[in-house]
Amino acid sequence: MTINPLSRLFLSSLMTALMVIFLALLRVGPTAAQSPPGASPWADKGESRVRIIAPKITAGEGDSVSLGLEFLMEPGWKAYWRSPGDAGLPPQVDWSGSTNLAAAEIFWPAPRRYLDHGLETVGYEKEVVLPVTARLETPGLALSLNARVDYLVCKEICIPRQANLTFELLTGGGDEPSPFAVRIARYAALVPDSQEGGELAVERVEALGTGENGRLRITARSDRPFGDVDVFVEGPPGFWAGAPKVRKLAGDRVVVLILAAGVTPSPGDDRKNLSLVGMPLIVTLVERDVNGDASPSRMLETRLTVGAGTETDDLGELLGILAIALLGGFILNLMPCVLPVLSLKLLGIIDHGGGEVIAVRRSFLATSAGILFAFMMLASLAVGLRIMGVSVGWGIQFQQPVFLATMAVVLTLFACNLWGFFEIPLPGWMGDLTIRHGGHLQGRPHSLEGQFLTGAFATLLATPCSAPFLGTAIGFAMVRSVAETYIIFFALGLGFASPYLTMVVAPKLAVYLPHPGQWMVSLRRLLGLALAFTALWLVSVLAAQLSVAAAALVAALLLAMGAVLWIQAEGKLWSSLPPSLMRLAVGVLVLTVLVAPGRFEEAPPLPSPDDIWRPFDHATIAPLVQSGHVVLVDVTAGWCLTCQVNKKLVLDRTEVAQMLASDSVTAMRADWTRRDDNIAAYLAGFGRFGIPFNAVYGPATPRGIVLPELLTPAQVIDAVNRAGKRISSTMD
Repeated sequence: MTINPLSRLFLSSLMTALMVIFLALLRVGPTAAQSPPGASPWADKGESRVRIIAPKITAGEGDSVSLGLEFLMEPGWKAYWRSPGDAGLPPQVDWSGSTNLAAAEIFWPAPRRYLDHGLETVGYEKEVVLPVTARLETPGLALSLNARVDYLVCKEICIPRQANLTFELLTGGGDEPSPFAVRIARYAALVPDSQEGGELAVERVEALGTGENGRLRITARSDRPFGDVDVFVEGPPGFWAGAPKVRKLAGDRVVVLILAAGVTPSPGDDRKNLSLVGMPLIVTLVERDVNGDASPSRMLETRLTVGAGTETDDLGELLGILAIALLGGFILNLMPCVLPVLSLKLLGIIDHGGGEVIAVRRSFLATSAGILFAFMMLASLAVGLRIMGVSVGWGIQFQQPVFLATMAVVLTLFACNLWGFFEIPLPGWMGDLTIRHGGHLQGRPHSLEGQFLTGAFATLLATPCSAPFLGTAIGFAMVRSVAETYIIFFALGLGFASPYLTMVVAPKLAVYLPHPGQWMVSLRRLLGLALAFTALWLVSVLAAQLSVAAAALVAALLLAMGAVLWIQAEGKLWSSLPPSLMRLAVGVLVLTVLVAPGRFEEAPPLPSPDDIWRPFDHATIAPLVQSGHVVLVDVTAGWCLTCQVNKKLVLDRTEVAQMLASDSVTAMRADWTRRDDNIAAYLAGFGRFGIPFNAVYGPATPRGIVLPELLTPAQVIDAVNRAGKRISSTMD
């Protein structure tokens, strides 16, 4: 068939027109779909895609603009964080060839940890947006970007990729948001905060062991219970760190993370076992809500210098702690909290004067058994509360009004017993345990049960004190296994019982004491007075916890109980009253004392009458230190007699008080008389679970100097002076 020239011309024109339309659609249609306002075209590599996005469609008038580097990965593929772990490479961007760009800073959202073929890697899967802040050379002009992005993606294999991206933000147009503003903001919120002193803080990083056994111990605290916690540690070239083992303390408000770490020598460096102490590190703490979608809920990035830890090998460390526990338990006998109990001990020793060796040995063994039994009960309480996630501390039972009332009742009964008010036994179990088995009733011999109860009672009354070395042992016990906790508490009990055990080994020391006689009556009255004052002290603590009215009611009931016992002792004045009625009256008074505290609500904390001290606020310590202030923190309680001794003899002394009142020093007081999880978490952050506790912060020691339990003016003044010196180190 022959096509005439006119038809041929028509067909040629039609084909040309269709080709032009096709090419236009090919060039314009897909580009428009791939490049909406505020985004560059995708660089599609098959298993991954990358592009630049912006929260606004124009550059605006500021000196910087926000951007995002968006990665999309197919299922199973991962890109890497800035510190990828055992393998991998982080994305790197070359901005050469860009116009009006002075500098660009990439920020890294909190990553996840992955285990691939025995290697631990850190990065992202599915998608991630790396927020970017681009600083402009000339504000108000357009920004034109040319970025070469080198990155690595891995699944079963790893593929290095390179993407060349172009992107332009024109001027004008106001602050109109782009479709990507929410996406960039969401990932920007996942970038760890670098501000310290807030509700989340890394307190310290310590090096443990050396070489292949090297580890880091990181302690962090929170104002609320932690969820699922991970930590990522970065250091100088050659530094490496593994995944942490996490232990939560203080009602989950403190975490201790132990992770393997070390330094790989550079080529040509034949040094081995390079020390981590003094090394600057970047610590990124990431918390995820275990009840949510496991996305990061809180993040913190902080820079710390590694300090020296005290841990060696596990066995050597445990043996060292046991020695410290023995010494701490022995020194506990000399603490102010225990001095009132010495009346019971002294009376027991004197009553043994001239006794038989076997009887003396049995008696002191019974007292030692009571001490050890009480320490094992305390260990069980600590373990049980720790399993339930409750804050645990040494002496926390004194934060309970019912316990204070119970101890006040027992002390009052002991005092009345020593004063000779017991002519008839008290009703029921109270009479059996406190009088018949108490061993101090005139004319009655000591019973083994009474000696056992005396040891247990002495232990309970000793728990408000934190003697030197005791805090170290308790802190170690609270973070170790259940078995080690019991072993350490047993060692503490042995140390506390050591004076009694000495009498067991050398019972003749008691036999050589003078025989009891009439002089014992005056001694009993004097020691009973000491116990009565101890009961009065417990009532004053009750006033701080509840109210003056509650304390006054308890005091009146105790006085009434003592009066009834005295009336019973002076039976000739009240011969018409049946003994059963008197016993019933005492029993009712005892029960009323135990029930009364539960009828009162806790009173709000009273403001400190001393202008020197301000209430404890952990969040304000870091800003104060950054402004050049020295901060002294005193954790105290009304039930801690050692704390009161520190106040009267040291902190309130003229030279120390004048120093704390200066403009460059801030004094904070944390009152732990009542339960306070924030204070418990603060103590646990230092590995402490008892008080007194004092720490001094300053420009030279932003992480704090921990002072001994028993203070001296020279120690406080020296610590304040050291903390106030500005030095380059970031840790004490």
